[in-house]
Amino acid sequence: MGRTGRRTPHNPMTIEPNAAGAQLAANAPVRADSPTFAELGARPETVDALAASGITRAFAIQEHAIPIAMRGTDIIGQAPTGTGKTLGFGIPLLERVVAPGEGADGSVQALVVVPTRELGLQVARDIAAAGRTRGIRVLPIYGGVAYEPQTDALNKGVEIVVGTPGRLLDLAKGKQLKLGKVRALVLDEADRMLDLGFLDDVEKILSMLPDGRQTMLFSATMPDPIVTLARRFLRQPMTIHAGHSAETGPSPQTQQVVYRTHSLNKLEIVARILQANGRGLTMIFTRTKRNADRVAEDLDFRGFAVAAVHGDLGQGARERALRAFRVGKIDVLVATDVAARGLDVTGVTHVINYDCPEDPDTYTHRIGRTGRAGATGVAVTFVDWEDMPRWRLIDKSMGMELPEPPETYHTSPWLFTDLDIPTSVTGTLPTADRTRAGLSAEVEEDLGGGHGRSRAGAGAGGGGRGRSRRRGGAAPSGGPDPDPGEATAPSRQRRRRRAGETVSGAAGAVDSTVDTPVAPGGADESGVAKAKRRRRRRGGARGAGTGGGEAAASATE
Repeated sequence: MGRTGRRTPHNPMTIEPNAAGAQLAANAPVRADSPTFAELGARPETVDALAASGITRAFAIQEHAIPIAMRGTDIIGQAPTGTGKTLGFGIPLLERVVAPGEGADGSVQALVVVPTRELGLQVARDIAAAGRTRGIRVLPIYGGVAYEPQTDALNKGVEIVVGTPGRLLDLAKGKQLKLGKVRALVLDEADRMLDLGFLDDVEKILSMLPDGRQTMLFSATMPDPIVTLARRFLRQPMTIHAGHSAETGPSPQTQQVVYRTHSLNKLEIVARILQANGRGLTMIFTRTKRNADRVAEDLDFRGFAVAAVHGDLGQGARERALRAFRVGKIDVLVATDVAARGLDVTGVTHVINYDCPEDPDTYTHRIGRTGRAGATGVAVTFVDWEDMPRWRLIDKSMGMELPEPPETYHTSPWLFTDLDIPTSVTGTLPTADRTRAGLSAEVEEDLGGGHGRSRAGAGAGGGGRGRSRRRGGAAPSGGPDPDPGEATAPSRQRRRRRAGETVSGAAGAVDSTVDTPVAPGGADESGVAKAKRRRRRRGGARGAGTGGGEAAASATE
C-alpha cells in the first residue's frame, strides 16, 4: 500500500523536487552559533533533505517559529520577504503531514494560501525539496491554466496544496478540492492578499476548514483588516518578530542609491548599470505592462539577455521567463509590481526601480528581491521630475534622508563610482560578453487554459477577426450546395436579406448564378455568366438592383 502511494503516476502539475533543492539552497551566510534543524526538532528525513541542498542551520525567523509551530500553536509571524520564512512554516507542515509510504490516503492535509502565482510556485518547490526523502506530494494551484491537470492531480492524491485564493475557492466550491481533513493552514504574505482584494476569498476558504486546525499567518505589516482576521480565525496565537521590519526599511545588507533622471536617458543609464563589476541576476521594475515590454525590447536590442514578466502574458510564457531567469539563460528580468513579491530567486544582486514606486510599501517590496536572507545587494531608484513629490513622501517614511536625489545622466562621474562601473563601457553590451543562451533557449510549456494578449488571434491564422473561418472550403450553413459539374461555380454563396427577411427573388438569383444556364446574351465567349459578378448595395437599392438584373435578362431573351 505504501509502495503504491510512492509510485503514484507523474502528474505535470505536481511539484517534482529533483531540481528544487538547488533553488532552496541559500548562498547567504548564517551565524555560526545558529541552531541546526536537527536541534530544532525536525525529523531526520527532513534534515537529510535540507542537508542535501546545503542547508544545515536556521535563520532567525526559522529559529523562533519552528519550535513553536511544531507544538501545534497558532502563530502570527511578522517578517518581511527574504528572511527565510518559507521553511519557518514548511518544516512544521512536513512534521504534521503523513507521507504516502506512512499510510496517507491522498487527502489534502495542509493548505498554504499565497497572493500570487509566482510565490505559490516558489513555496511549493521549497516544501517539496524539504520533503522529497519522504515522497511528500505538493501541488501548486493557481489561475491562468486549465482546471483539468489540477483536478487530475487532486484525484490521484496530494498531501500539501499551495494555491492562490481565487482558484482554491473555485475548486472547493466545485467539490474537486476537499478541505475536510486539513490539519494545518498557512496564510503567507497576508498583507499582500489584502492589497490585491483577496481578503473576502480568504475568509470564505477559512470558513470551509475544520475548527481543530493549526493556523499560521505571516505578514510583513499588520494593517487593521489583517489584525481583525487574526483575531477571528486564530486561537490564542503567539506573535513572532524576526529580522528587519517594513517600518525600519529593507535589508541593511542592501546598498540603496537614488538618482533624479530624465525619462529619455534612463535606458542609457540602465545599460551601463548592467555592465557593473560583479553584477549577477538583475530585476528591473516598471509601473506599466507596456513600459515593461518596451524596456525589455530595447535592452534586447542592445545585446542583453532579457525577458519581461507582467499580467498580460499567459502563464506558460511567464513561467518560461522565470525558469530562464532562475537557471541563468537570461540575467535581466523586467517586471511590473505583480512580480515584486513572491519571486525568491537566488543570486539577484541588483534591483532597478525604472519607475518611481507608488508608496513606501511598494518600494520595500521591490528592492526586497535583493539582499535576501543576509546576502548583499544593490538597489537603484530612478526619480523623474514629476515623481519628486511622491519620492519625498517615500524618503520621509523610510528615513533615508535623500529628499533631493542628484540629477544624473549616463555621463555623470558619480554613476560609475557609486556602482563600480568601468568608465570604458558604452550603451551596448560587447559581442564578446554576450554569453547567455537567451530566452529562446527555454521552451514554453503548453499549460492550457487562458492565454495572454500575445496569443490572441493565433487561431485566425494571422488574418483579420475570424476571416480564415469563412474563406476556404465550407460554405456557410444554410447556403445552396454548388453543382459539382460547374467548374466556375463559386465556393461561397449567400442569401440576400433585408431587415432579417429573405429578399424576394434573391435566393433564385443566387441559384441562377450557380446552377441555371444563362442566355447567350448574358454570357461572354468563355461561357461564364456575367451575372456572377454581383454588387452589394445598401438598403432597398440592393433588392431593386437584383430585380433590375432579372428584368434586363428577360428583355434580352
